[in-house]
Amino acid sequence: MTEWRNYLQESLKIVVDAEKAGKKVGGKEKLCPAPTQDLMLNTANRDRAIKTDFIKYGPLNVEKPGDFWKNIAKKWGTSEKAAMKSKCASCTAFDISPRMVDCIPGKTSQPVRDEFGVLGYCWMHQFKCHSARSCNTWAAGGP
Repeated sequence: MTEWRNYLQESLKIVVDAEKAGKKVGGKEKLCPAPTQDLMLNTANRDRAIKTDFIKYGPLNVEKPGDFWKNIAKKWGTSEKAAMKSKCASCTAFDISPRMVDCIPGKTSQPVRDEFGVLGYCWMHQFKCHSARSCNTWAAGGP
């Protein structure tokens, strides 16, 4: 257990290149969340979000969502159409700020995009998430 705590403490010391990012608060560099810098930690957190019943991050394939939206609509007591509007893109925990974009590996000066949306960071479940997906803990008020 001590090794894991030490690992997390060391992971949290990863710093954004302040000169490139130009982000300082009170004269200090802002830290990137550890999962944005550690693929294994990010994957573990994401997999936990997919498998945990109270979270159920998905759909895994945004082109073929299967029953994902039907199931989430049932859980929320709403229609599939309404549920499909409640994606990570509009969740309060979804971070696509310029600072976070600099933390996410890929093209450093622009968001990591594909035809379905953009990659951001979920502060609620601590992993890189996609704007076209959702989960049971979605909360209104996102970017």
